[in-house]
Amino acid sequence: MMPIGVPKVVYKMPGSRGGEWVDIFNRLTRERIIFIGSEIDDELANQIIGLLLYLDNENSNQPIYLYINCPGGSVISGLAIYDAMQHVKSEIVTINLGLAASMASFLLSAGARGRRYALPHSRVMIHQPMGGAQGQAEDIRVEAAQIVRIRNNIVQMYAAMTGQTVEQVAHDLDRDNFMSAEEALAYGLIDDVIQPHEHKTKELAIPPPALAPGMFGDHGARGENYQFGKIHVPPPPRRR
Repeated sequence: MMPIGVPKVVYKMPGSRGGEWVDIFNRLTRERIIFIGSEIDDELANQIIGLLLYLDNENSNQPIYLYINCPGGSVISGLAIYDAMQHVKSEIVTINLGLAASMASFLLSAGARGRRYALPHSRVMIHQPMGGAQGQAEDIRVEAAQIVRIRNNIVQMYAAMTGQTVEQVAHDLDRDNFMSAEEALAYGLIDDVIQPHEHKTKELAIPPPALAPGMFGDHGARGENYQFGKIHVPPPPRRR
């Protein structure tokens, strides 16, 4: 099996005769959509900051959509993205799908108030910053002091973004704290849970055995209208 790699799509530049092949993430960037889909480090932070600055300069009246499916990463790199989110004039809409853990949950909560979303089966995890200081005793002491200082700042910012008290946030960050989308909404990390369309979830139901093909070539009770690979999607209900 050949690896899929990064999917490419055809995009036609305004005013040009033909199209060009661009990867899907570059194409979505042109629609003001940014993905955080890997561990946060300096390189990823610089790329996202560059995109935020460019899109804000291009049109600061339109929102920027930040989709997050990330296990977390460097606290310093995450805080750099946070500062850029607060610096630009464009409204930053954050959407959690999959997992927003550690610093990714912090960025999720840092979106524009009222525009922080999560999909129903996404998860959020919050915890305190971790350190791994090595070297001489004095260097370890200095590094430990910096970690405590960063932790106190993050606790205060979480409290401001969620509406929880500083004491409550400090207690909740003491260990890995996993939350469902609904629990993250109740905690104040997000503002709403995006629910799927009802008619789509109904189509996911498995048909009764009498209506399902028993074997290849057997089309069940509705074989006369059966088309291989064809999924019947009912039209949306008419509005009265």
